Amino acid sequence: LIMDKGKVIAEGTKEELKDLINLGETIEIELKEENNGIIEKIKSLDRVIEVDYKGNKLSVKSSKGKSNIQNILNILNTNNVEYERIYSELPTLNDVFLEITGKELRD
Repeated sequence: LIMDKGKVIAEGTKEELKDLINLGETIEIELKEENNGIIEKIKSLDRVIEVDYKGNKLSVKSSKGKSNIQNILNILNTNNVEYERIYSELPTLNDVFLEITGKELRD
């Protein structure tokens, strides 16, 4: 059950609620150094809906479907971009709340 300001805005199991949103995964990459040259290449991948780049941290949000992590690894390797770590996160209930309401969860 998801409520906002006392109103029920969505209900279902955790998985049913996650199915309500378009977000499929968020891939977080920590680069060894800044590299603006790869952003457009990553943005051009299928299902990429948002790329956020601050300092040496890159966050790539993709819509549902096949994971984009291998495609991103291919771009990094082809362009000789070194990275510290890369990992994929599936949507959380906070992501569901944020997409449905446009607001972060609050206490």
